[in-house]
Amino acid sequence: MNEKTTGHSTIDLVIITGMSGAGKTVAVQSFEDMGYFCVDNLPPALMPKFIDLVEGSGGKMNKVALVIDLRAREFFDHLFQAIDAMSLESHVSPRILFLDAEDGKLVSRYKETRRNHPLADGGGPLEGIQAERDMLDEMKGQAQTIIDTTDMKPLQLRERIIEQFSSGETDTFSIHLLSFGFKHGIPIDADLVFDVRFLPNPHYIDHMRSLTGLDDEVYNYVLKWNETRMFIDKLDDLLQYMVPQYQREGKQQLVIAIGCTGGKHRSVTLAEYFDKVFSKMDYQTFVTHRDIEKGRKEG
Repeated sequence: MNEKTTGHSTIDLVIITGMSGAGKTVAVQSFEDMGYFCVDNLPPALMPKFIDLVEGSGGKMNKVALVIDLRAREFFDHLFQAIDAMSLESHVSPRILFLDAEDGKLVSRYKETRRNHPLADGGGPLEGIQAERDMLDEMKGQAQTIIDTTDMKPLQLRERIIEQFSSGETDTFSIHLLSFGFKHGIPIDADLVFDVRFLPNPHYIDHMRSLTGLDDEVYNYVLKWNETRMFIDKLDDLLQYMVPQYQREGKQQLVIAIGCTGGKHRSVTLAEYFDKVFSKMDYQTFVTHRDIEKGRKEG
């Protein structure tokens, strides 16, 4: 890490939080594997003193990950105050990673583990999940990175975290293009969502039905229409304006979700197209086709 004028080495601080059952255990293990010093459930009121200890380590602990969850709910006000204070310090770069998942998936995970939700208060897990979601709403709103683990296996979550955080650079900005099918639900971690169901659909061309937007024939078919070209021009103009604004705001990851009916043809094509656009502009980009295997009957 580079030395700042303050004489301190830069501290890369990641605060891991989110819904119970969304993958915080996998997340903290991933950060440990990347060389982060990890602390589970540190009371936010003690965070400034903890950072003082990290600073006193002489640069040996310049990558730190803290898990903050509903167990610290009485201290959330302290957490926001501590983050605001650290943001003013040139040698501390705090980031919030919020892990989320759809309610149905969280309920399923609780049933699989036969655990009670901490906020269920004698009721079912869904009651506790809804209470927790209300409680963490402000925390999610302040997060720089939100990851939806609904359809992720632990290994996929680990890979996603390593993609986002392994470089050690605290000012890296990345664009994540996500294709999806509306029939499978809108991604909950998307910053921007665009609906391309109005474009000509390769699903109705028999020999293309089993193909995807990763196949040249489908890709070229979707892009050849005037409607598509006009949409691309308008969306490109919008994104060229918006992306730098997000970057200037300090956002480190922008998730752009593009959806069609089944998440197999049109959305995949457009996600691949804009990945090429932003890659040529030297942005760090990632592409995920969430429903490409699900959408076998509709495009």
